[in-house]
Amino acid sequence: MMDQQHKPITVKPIGEVAAYLRNLIPPCIPEGYALKPRFSSVADEGDIRAGVVAFWEFLYLFCDKLTTDGHLYAKPRKNQADYPFIHNITNLLVDMGYYGVLSQSGDALVIDNLPLCAPPKPKIPGSAQAECQRFLSLCGFEFDGVEVKYPDNPLLLVGLKALSIADMELRADKRYWGDNNLLRCDYRLLKSEESNMLDVLRDFLHPLPSDVQNFAVKLHQRYTGMGLTCVNTRLGEVSFAYANLGKSKKIPAARAIYQKRIYDFSYSSNNGFCLFVRAKKTEGYMDVIKTFHPLLQERIMHGYGCDRKRGEPCQTGCKGILIPLDESVLVLADDIVAWLDEEMPKGK
Repeated sequence: MMDQQHKPITVKPIGEVAAYLRNLIPPCIPEGYALKPRFSSVADEGDIRAGVVAFWEFLYLFCDKLTTDGHLYAKPRKNQADYPFIHNITNLLVDMGYYGVLSQSGDALVIDNLPLCAPPKPKIPGSAQAECQRFLSLCGFEFDGVEVKYPDNPLLLVGLKALSIADMELRADKRYWGDNNLLRCDYRLLKSEESNMLDVLRDFLHPLPSDVQNFAVKLHQRYTGMGLTCVNTRLGEVSFAYANLGKSKKIPAARAIYQKRIYDFSYSSNNGFCLFVRAKKTEGYMDVIKTFHPLLQERIMHGYGCDRKRGEPCQTGCKGILIPLDESVLVLADDIVAWLDEEMPKGK
């Protein structure tokens, strides 16, 4: 009999992974935003913006092909719950964009240096490189010696280069091997003006029903208004974390804010969209908890922490008390607001 503390590793079907990645793509790309000076040497600003839109369109095709043909390319390794193919192809695209040089005609990236593919110990092995190229060819890329082309819209190569530079150099958090941020088409990293966090959150929430989106936005506005700091992180999954930084004059790194979070909105391939609450003051307001919906009472009383240490299968309980961010949350909405109010720092 299998130990209850160790669930077998299960892998989501590649179609579900494609749907997850598709939900991370922004619903639209705005026009006319100004770019950071870093991109002045890449191409004309208008070409860069058009190239970002071309890459955005490519990502929808990428997800469609992953849904229909991904099973021929993406296979999980033994004892892993993800697809190395997704990481390989993301990192190959970043390498191509970052190290490739746009040809004089602008219709090709000339590539003579791909560090992740370089011998003697390439991080992307030769067989995986060939597999990624075959899939990208299915999505419209052409590989000819040291040249890479995208005939359907050559400006995509400009967008890929700009987004790869942003991903390598301009992020608040560092890249890591399993990081698929490029597949989010994060055009905001290119903008000269800082993005409004509420706008970023609205893009994140766009796949959800409108009433659920409105509830999440209400929480964001209420608790940032009460002094919490919000940070958008990509620490293994996409998260909007809300933390009390007190009277600190210096804003800490995104990871440090995440570690101090009171609650966060999260989206992962395992749990979907959810709200995690790291309640720490429940003993001080038990009389309030008793007025909540029985389901919420039960979850609060169960608490959170490492599931395995509590003799349960891992359900990411270390992240906090999990509330699915779907229409079921609307029944609990008022109680959740009352609950979070009790967790706010005194004087807020």
